[in-house]
Amino acid sequence: SIPLIVGVGSLLGIDHRLPDDNKGIWKRKRQLDLAYAVIATEIGGALWNGGQTRLGRTFWESIDSSAFSALTVQGLKYTFSRARPYQSSSPHHWFQGSCCQSFPSGEVTLQASFVTPFIIEYHQDHPWVWGLEALPLYDSLARMKTQGHWQTDVLSGWALGTAFGIFAHNRKLPFFLSVMPHSVMLGWHTDF
Repeated sequence: SIPLIVGVGSLLGIDHRLPDDNKGIWKRKRQLDLAYAVIATEIGGALWNGGQTRLGRTFWESIDSSAFSALTVQGLKYTFSRARPYQSSSPHHWFQGSCCQSFPSGEVTLQASFVTPFIIEYHQDHPWVWGLEALPLYDSLARMKTQGHWQTDVLSGWALGTAFGIFAHNRKLPFFLSVMPHSVMLGWHTDF
């Protein structure tokens, strides 16, 4: 799906540099705060709830999804070495070397990989959970407004994070839960 997004994006000419807007809610610091909050929420939620509850298992799926997608994103960034909008006015500067790591967006991938297991698990019981898609949407807009990514970077990151979220949710047992000590299955909340 990622080559399709980039190919269609190039054909349609959707990649263009937005005016730099590094203020207010789009400020780079806010984007980083969101990324750190998501990571802390994933780890804290997984350890607090353990792996025996529905919620706890979903947190562990989210950790799997985020970890595997982060490794994939980093490999793709090194492979394609695309220049970021602040580095080039053209979205066609690929294979530029270690200076350039625009494709795909790692932070948008993180947001999508975090929310997807929760949406899949809870969308029938709690339709409001679709509102979590606001996280990758916000991050996509913010990364483009601060000229950190092109449109196809964020769309590909969103698709990649969603794909890993689906994969992690469909596994019989979350990977990281399976390699942790058995006491993690119970969760910290059982000790209080």
